[in-house]
Amino acid sequence: MTETTVSPELACPIAPVVDLVFSRWTTPILWTLNEYGRQRFVELSRRITTITPKVLTQRLRQLERDGLVVRSYHAEVPPRVEYEISDLGRSLAPLFATLAEWSPNLAKVERARAEYDAQQKKRP
Repeated sequence: MTETTVSPELACPIAPVVDLVFSRWTTPILWTLNEYGRQRFVELSRRITTITPKVLTQRLRQLERDGLVVRSYHAEVPPRVEYEISDLGRSLAPLFATLAEWSPNLAKVERARAEYDAQQKKRP
């Protein structure tokens, strides 16, 4: 019997979706844009207080490249740039709603971790 190597994408077809949507800052940015609508960079950084400006810039560029965020440049004095979630980004809402429904299970995860850690301490 020969062993075949299967790419992760074929072995688990949701892996690319998880990589795209659940990178460290993607979810908070998309949630914020969906919840509060079109926003300027400064508004986003105020709402997502733990992200650095550099990382926010990088993630917004990537999300724009991925088609999940739309960037609008307004040639005014001073120039104004706004970001909003795209229709493609908005199409992730059912996925996020399902995850929100699952979130009460986090308490069970915490209990399982505590039990596991307690058992590890007892091992020789």
